[in-house]
Amino acid sequence: MGHGGNVINELVTDHREVEELFGRIEALPPGDKDRKVYADQVTMELVRHSVAEEAYLYPAVRKYLTDGDAIADKEIEDHSRAERIMKDLEGQEADDPEFDRLIGMLMTEIRAHVADEEENLFPKLQQVASAEALDDLGEKVRRAKKTAPTRPHPSAPDTPPANKLLAPGAGLVDRVRDALTGRGKKD
Repeated sequence: MGHGGNVINELVTDHREVEELFGRIEALPPGDKDRKVYADQVTMELVRHSVAEEAYLYPAVRKYLTDGDAIADKEIEDHSRAERIMKDLEGQEADDPEFDRLIGMLMTEIRAHVADEEENLFPKLQQVASAEALDDLGEKVRRAKKTAPTRPHPSAPDTPPANKLLAPGAGLVDRVRDALTGRGKKD
């Protein structure tokens, strides 16, 4: 899918890509090894997406929306729940019954989060932030995703400035580990 445009277009594109991967997982029978490959790809995408949202989107939500602090705090808590599930999922193979339970929990959590962002948060933000501000945020989010971690780090900071400082280093380590292990790639 094409990335670009304002922050909302960028994040909605991410949402569609994750949903496509969920569909691939759901289309395969339990125990199929490719379910693990797709779960790793989902995790990689979701972690990058979450780190970028926490670094740029949620500070903007706090700035532009009157109830922005409460909304951002709720979104970050959603991310924390999903990240804990992804961390547990990381240690499971596709033929483990726990894998199916965890991937089901992750899909439920992410689908609810996506629906909330797209139906509530994004329309509110679009009403109050200028087109230029949304475009600028889109560019910042794209840049952040390029250096963001690809593995869940539940104990890492999730608010600026610490998250902006630490994420690129963790991202580099994660990408090296992914390259060495072939994580997220089919045999």
